[in-house]
Amino acid sequence: MAGIDQRIGMKLSDLETPTLLLDKAACERNLACMASFFKDRPSNLRPHFKNHKCVTLARKQIAAGAVGMTCAKLAEAEVLVEHGFGDVLIANQVVGEIKTQRLARLAKKARVGVAIDCLEHAVAISKAAAEAGSTVNLLVEVDIGMGRCGVQPGEPALNLVRDIVKLPNICFAGLQAYEGHLVNVLEREERASRAKSAMQLAVETRKLIESAGHKVACISGCSSATYDSTGVLPGVDEIQAGTYVTMDKQYKKLVPEFEIALSVLVRVISRPSVHKAVIDVGVKGAGCEFGLPGIRDFPDVEIPFFLAEEHCVINQCPDWKVGQLLHFIPTHACTTCNLHREILVHENDIVAEIWPIEASGKLT
Repeated sequence: MAGIDQRIGMKLSDLETPTLLLDKAACERNLACMASFFKDRPSNLRPHFKNHKCVTLARKQIAAGAVGMTCAKLAEAEVLVEHGFGDVLIANQVVGEIKTQRLARLAKKARVGVAIDCLEHAVAISKAAAEAGSTVNLLVEVDIGMGRCGVQPGEPALNLVRDIVKLPNICFAGLQAYEGHLVNVLEREERASRAKSAMQLAVETRKLIESAGHKVACISGCSSATYDSTGVLPGVDEIQAGTYVTMDKQYKKLVPEFEIALSVLVRVISRPSVHKAVIDVGVKGAGCEFGLPGIRDFPDVEIPFFLAEEHCVINQCPDWKVGQLLHFIPTHACTTCNLHREILVHENDIVAEIWPIEASGKLT
């Protein structure tokens, strides 16, 4: 029988670095803030597991009122179902015989939905589900401007629905639409206006499909940056917000009502000159694809270089000493969590819990 991890009860200052941290109080306030927003609204929250990939945190989201979880990959959905989650949506296309067989087997254990945007997807899934004796829910993905996956709105989407409803062992469960090309528009009113216009394409497509006699059970989409705009648009039923629970530097600019709970504890490992410091994290420990990260409590410190694997160079830094601890704030929480295998949850600078990140590295 495994004993209690010796890091429980330790001061953050005694930990090795780099270490992924979660501020428990800030995280709980984020959970409560989002749950409260949707409590008396017609749309439901289906948080995106890809943000943190942590089963414990996903359970807290369900306990706060979420109707199910969204996943980016089939392997993430498998992790959730293995841990007892009964309703998962894979907001992505699942392609290839081995994967469709995995998907069909998973659908025997839980309610599983998956996005499709062509008949080939549906036919392959139908075949695998028939062989497994399961039923898979299909959401037709509609491209509302992101230019990634998705069938075009209107007649193309309707024609695809007409084809898939004829197939055995699948259920047409609705539409997926993501206004991801607009979530980083910094000006909030502009973001809301443009996102609503984009999502309205999916709403109008829903009306067209329903007028042709096919029930559209839901439209699922949106994000942490648009939860209060497209998330309240009539006709939108599920909100796939992810980052709100941990937050990061980029999303903090977009929705400042949520707190940054996630950080990477790091140390200064070198002071090559009076104005330069090097810290012990690089792209193998923190996501940086949304821009340059920051340092908590030092908002004026700029990080001009963050391209090394294990190092981050900071010019014009304060009088930090070698060995000084800092809280490194990534610009993207999702890719940061995927780089770690556990997250240390702290209260008042003391390690309170350690949560595994069970779906870390699950890319298939």
